[in-house]
Amino acid sequence: MKMVKAIIKPERFEFVKKALEDKGFNGMTVVEVKGRGEQKGIALEYRGGLMIVDLLPKIQLEIVVRESALDEVVSIITDAARTGKIGDGKIFVMPVEKSIRIRTGEMET
Repeated sequence: MKMVKAIIKPERFEFVKKALEDKGFNGMTVVEVKGRGEQKGIALEYRGGLMIVDLLPKIQLEIVVRESALDEVVSIITDAARTGKIGDGKIFVMPVEKSIRIRTGEMET
């Protein structure tokens, strides 16, 4: 199994969630986070002055999938989250040794 962790723009979250649900990937963990990448934040004009915002709001999705579904999930997220502009986000893939369903104790490796 693999954990797909995607950091995306908040305004793209509903598109990503719907695209995943349409393909049968319903389970996910969603966390509101702040961060920055190569763009190192943005400059905004506020009340006539320049304000630097170096940590931007993002959404972090975590989805655990079987290895056979990994490429499909990554492709779905990439296609739904992409705007073509800087700050679209990043996807990380990590191994998962096992998962245990708390309610039943069912274990999957």
